[in-house]
Amino acid sequence: MAGVLDKENTIASPGFNRWLVPPAALAVHLSIGMAYGFSVFWKPLGNVLKDELGNPIAACAAGATTFGDKLAGTAKALFATDCNWTQFDLGWMFTLFFVLLGCSAALFGGWLEREGPRKTGVVSAVLWAGGLLISAAGIYLHQLWLLWLGSGIIGGIGLGLGYISPVSTLIKWFPDHRGMATGMAIMGFGGGAMIGSPIATKLMAYFSVAGAAGVWQTFVVLGVIYFIFMLSGSFGYRIPATGWKPANWNPPVTKDNAMIATKHVHLNTAHKTPQFWLLWIVLCMNVSACIGILGAASPMLQETFGGALIGQAQLGFIDVKADDGLSAAAALVGAGFVGLISVFNIFGRIGWASSSDRLGRKRTYFIFFVLGAVLYCTAAYVAGFKSLSLFVACFCIISSMYGGGFATIPAYLADMFGTQFVGAIHGRLLTAWSTAGIIGPVVVNYMHDTRLEAGVPYEQIYAPIMLVLAGMMVIGFVANMLIKPVADKYFMTDAELDAVRSVGHAKVATKTVEMADADKNSLVVILAWGAVLIPIAYGIWSTAQKAWSLFS
Repeated sequence: MAGVLDKENTIASPGFNRWLVPPAALAVHLSIGMAYGFSVFWKPLGNVLKDELGNPIAACAAGATTFGDKLAGTAKALFATDCNWTQFDLGWMFTLFFVLLGCSAALFGGWLEREGPRKTGVVSAVLWAGGLLISAAGIYLHQLWLLWLGSGIIGGIGLGLGYISPVSTLIKWFPDHRGMATGMAIMGFGGGAMIGSPIATKLMAYFSVAGAAGVWQTFVVLGVIYFIFMLSGSFGYRIPATGWKPANWNPPVTKDNAMIATKHVHLNTAHKTPQFWLLWIVLCMNVSACIGILGAASPMLQETFGGALIGQAQLGFIDVKADDGLSAAAALVGAGFVGLISVFNIFGRIGWASSSDRLGRKRTYFIFFVLGAVLYCTAAYVAGFKSLSLFVACFCIISSMYGGGFATIPAYLADMFGTQFVGAIHGRLLTAWSTAGIIGPVVVNYMHDTRLEAGVPYEQIYAPIMLVLAGMMVIGFVANMLIKPVADKYFMTDAELDAVRSVGHAKVATKTVEMADADKNSLVVILAWGAVLIPIAYGIWSTAQKAWSLFS
């Protein structure tokens, strides 16, 4: 088995169809992308334990009002079996997901480049699916620490490995369309929750009997499905032989486009360049400005528009909240808003990343930051006169650029540092994502809570927050403006590159080789793409049904 996973055994033979690699990458990313959809489990997991009458037992942190009290309640909940978990307790899994994603991607990026994407993908499958099974045991035994360990820590490491596993491979297969290639794969990460959430909801409904939530059984089924899907994708990975390039394509001439490197920077040198840290700031600011507000999308819409969401503009959010029927109707519209921006997030990844192949990476990020700042200011303005359509349009475009930023950054790194270590360098840069995952929500939630405590009306809470987020876009704009081509002193010599490739098992086709794509309409390609496009189509349909509440 180990031999099958070795990097040298994943080198493609002549005539291999490179269009088989993107669906393999999508299979992995669609699976781990369910991390975005874990909130679907919070309510069921918070009502697992019931008394003799079938009523939920009090939570371990019930009545807690301060952050310290909540932490104390969570500490009790880690091992207690006689009280339910709160959303605060369970939410730490979500935090661990993205902290561990960035840390593991940074730590194991070099290992990925040495051992290849197939072995990395298989390890990711074992960790992600295994984490779900450990969490299932934690739910069955009612041990919160097992959920944190299984899905949060072990699954989080699997997330990081799975996220970066196809990046350098796709960039090497598609040097003529770097942005499009990475956009296709990373689109899957954004779409994983769109597919997994409705499936998980249906599974919980199927397994729920006699008042049980059916969550641990759902975790087991998802673990098995994701393991099979990820394993299939991992074994579909192939890497091109050294020197391979698409037929009839020649690398761009450096003097005509100085922003695209023709040499390679070593992993251990990349972080010594100013370009790495400027790109770190670019990604961090783009994500920070978006993730906090998008994470609060549904309550933001309900608080800002109140009764206007359900055709009763004279009612404010307090009035709607006081009526269970109106509150449920507004929540449905909020869920539709979340679904709609999720679709834009997904297709923004492939759309913006593909556009960057023509526009250039630097120009694409200029668009993100300029347009993003304008849209945040516009959203703050249109919220004042309750223009729901313009408000929704602003955040749909912002969401597309949030996804587009993720999908474009690997191609930007390949342009700057070459392709030899782009997967590992991308892994280290993802620490910006982990940082942004803290900065964005903290800024948004802190400003929201402090303004609410100060007695600011609900509909006026978010306007200053959006101006602060627009300021983050300005910081990103300046960082992107300062990015210049990497200095020659940072690139490896030919002898150093040959030594690296030898250690990395790149042992075949050491001269430039041209291979034409095999027939793109072959049955294998159709089946491979069908295996990933059918679930995506299902997810889009499920999301569209929820989003319809915004227009009906």
